[in-house]
Amino acid sequence: MVFIFVIFNLIRNNMNRSTIYSIGHGNKTLKKFIEELLAYKIEFLFDVRSKPYSKFNPHFNKDSLEAELTQNGVTYIYAGDFLGGLPNDITCYVKGKVDYEKVKEKDFFKTGINTIVEANHEKMIIALMCSETKPETCHRSKLIGQELLKYNISVNHIIDSSLIKDQAKVMNEFMQGKNLTNLFGDEPLTSKKKY
Repeated sequence: MVFIFVIFNLIRNNMNRSTIYSIGHGNKTLKKFIEELLAYKIEFLFDVRSKPYSKFNPHFNKDSLEAELTQNGVTYIYAGDFLGGLPNDITCYVKGKVDYEKVKEKDFFKTGINTIVEANHEKMIIALMCSETKPETCHRSKLIGQELLKYNISVNHIIDSSLIKDQAKVMNEFMQGKNLTNLFGDEPLTSKKKY
């Protein structure tokens, strides 16, 4: 009897557990992008781009995207000021690259993470969006995803409407199977490019 009660609670908890997703828009059509969001029943899209515009894909510009998402039942929230990969604070940069360890210490970032943690607590189904389609090269995994692990939240990265990768798999691909400490030594995770 106790076993059945434990199984019932596990099933009930899994049914009620919210999941945080991430998605990159890249060169996707808006139709495909929205199809992917709807496939995972995304309710809220947190745009974590520092600059919510796309030179090559204007349908992902903030105002256009927000309007389309609203028509499809998804609430758009701009969060780039808190969770963007290119913060305005120059103390977050070392030799032109964004030092994610420095970003994690900033109040603006902590506010953004606390918002995501609270959304997860409230069982909101959210996706974090940036422009980079490969999560292993984006701050969604290297910065936000790694920080959320401290709260026992693993981000599921949407690859397409039928494939997701969890945070551990994405980081393993990024590190190419190496241990994080051995790969970087005392070097922190940073942006891939200099700015």
